[in-house]
Amino acid sequence: MDIAERLDIWQAHCPDPAQDPFAGMEEAGLLEPFESYLAIAFTKAALTERTGLIGVGSVWAGRQVVGRAFLDRFATPEQLARWRGHAASVAISEPKVGAHPKHLRTRATEQPGGWHLEGEKAWVSNGPSAEVIIVLAITDEDATGRKRYGAFLVPRDTPGLTLTEMPGFHALRPSRHCNITLDCHLPADALLGERGTAYDLMALPFRDLEDAVGTFGLLGAFRHLLGRFGHIQSRSDEAVLSLGALVGLTAVFAAGAEAVVTALDQDALTREGATLIGLRVLAADLLVRARAHHAAHVQTEDAAVDTLLADLEATFTVARGPRAARQLRLGATLLPAA
Repeated sequence: MDIAERLDIWQAHCPDPAQDPFAGMEEAGLLEPFESYLAIAFTKAALTERTGLIGVGSVWAGRQVVGRAFLDRFATPEQLARWRGHAASVAISEPKVGAHPKHLRTRATEQPGGWHLEGEKAWVSNGPSAEVIIVLAITDEDATGRKRYGAFLVPRDTPGLTLTEMPGFHALRPSRHCNITLDCHLPADALLGERGTAYDLMALPFRDLEDAVGTFGLLGAFRHLLGRFGHIQSRSDEAVLSLGALVGLTAVFAAGAEAVVTALDQDALTREGATLIGLRVLAADLLVRARAHHAAHVQTEDAAVDTLLADLEATFTVARGPRAARQLRLGATLLPAA
């Protein structure tokens, strides 16, 4: 079954994707784990293009990506049997400090028969709909203060786990974020992967992995905008010329995004590291062009276009600091040695 057929079945069973995008996904076969990051990315783009809602593509792809990156790669056979195919989210960042490993405070203390987790996490994407949350926590700290981390599978119904809605952030619906507080006892087999390795092996690669697949959410959004512009814009030569530029640049973006995610499937994402940074810059430029085109050549009011433009703007506020740091490092590679 191709992507279009799956989405047709999904939409026939989903009354309102903006409220509950998961309705109908089981019937369409969208909840079973996909076989590659590229398959996930293509479907994410199609969901976003079909609905005009970045959040719909994000909630679906987030579930797929977390399962593939964390469970498929690090889980024991017993953990896979319990959690593969279930909704999972990841909790790394913490209030006021983000995801910097020097400043994280959530701690896992080993006890007879298991672990005790205590701390707070913020910006847990898809946390409100998750059946299990993968929590990064300090397991060891040496005399110099260097922290080492483990990842822990925390089922949603674990006593001592509390979820609260993120205050003041309502963009990218129906994607939802939450804060969590933990004062939990977990069994020994809640540890995912090897003790002390989670930041280097899981958290660090995950940002680039998310960004790589995330390019297809942006792609679906721009394709949706182009379709709407084609129906509601002026037919003047200037307007059509402007639209042609958007179409051409979106095609360039699509080619770059496919190259990046293909490299990801080959465990060679670093090969396309500069391309991934360039795609974020191109997406920001495309958004500026789309806004200018909308202001100059679209006379018909369209609330869906306004919402999508605002959601695109919101995506550039997420992890702005780490992305700027990567761009600085890329630029510095061309500077002569001091």
